[in-house]
Amino acid sequence: MRGPFDHLFRAVVCASAIAVVACGGGSNQTQQNTAQPQGAAAPPPSSGAAAPAAAPVDAATAATVTGKVTFMGTPAAAQPVKLGSDPYCEKANPGLKTETEVVGSDGSLGNVFVYVKDGLGNRTFPAPSDPVVLDQKGCHYTPHVLGIQIGQPLQIVNSDDTLHNVHGLAKTNKEFNQGQPIQGMKMTHTFSTKEVMIPFKCDVHGWMNAWIGVLDHPYYAVTSTDGTFSLKGLPPGTYTIEAWHEKLGTQTQTVTVGEKETKNVAFTFKA
Repeated sequence: MRGPFDHLFRAVVCASAIAVVACGGGSNQTQQNTAQPQGAAAPPPSSGAAAPAAAPVDAATAATVTGKVTFMGTPAAAQPVKLGSDPYCEKANPGLKTETEVVGSDGSLGNVFVYVKDGLGNRTFPAPSDPVVLDQKGCHYTPHVLGIQIGQPLQIVNSDDTLHNVHGLAKTNKEFNQGQPIQGMKMTHTFSTKEVMIPFKCDVHGWMNAWIGVLDHPYYAVTSTDGTFSLKGLPPGTYTIEAWHEKLGTQTQTVTVGEKETKNVAFTFKA
């Protein structure tokens, strides 16, 4: 038999649930805690039906642009990050260093965002359904630089047993700021328009930062430590290729590729 306290308890639980949902952020993001069963994660919000390609790319004639990005001069030395403000971070990642300039022994430059800036005309491309993952692990964003398409889900994960605060400082897209206090929490965010680049930071740990390039097409890459990149599946044509680096700025080159052709371009940034 249920007494008056049962009704009071139910009312309190319902009010708490409503408050949690209301604090979840804007309509283009969701957040969850993976303490739920494995299949219980909420799907990313729909970005609407993808527009069909105005001029589909013929795989039989598609071209490729490859290249390498190098650095000329003496790069700034990576500096140890002071993690003492959070004992968890200090224990989890004691050797963490800055990664503003990642330069190999041969001068190859990593963490450069390379993409087709112009030349695709009126072609449109559906957003992939697979998410791009930005992880917070060892009080460090991984990867440091990444790309994504408009409408593609960005899944932001907290792998640490400490509070992180994900702050996307978008200007063309909507800025957002979301706390993730529990290890295993995930949030999903989508972008509505192209923007190169969007800085991310953690308001709790000031050294944590990342960069995301949002595009309306899939032709982008991020150089690894060997400085190389590849833009595959391009329709034959003339393109402006841009290379972006968080400290060294941008460079552009124009390249023309024919059917099934591969062209190589090189970018050199100077100190």
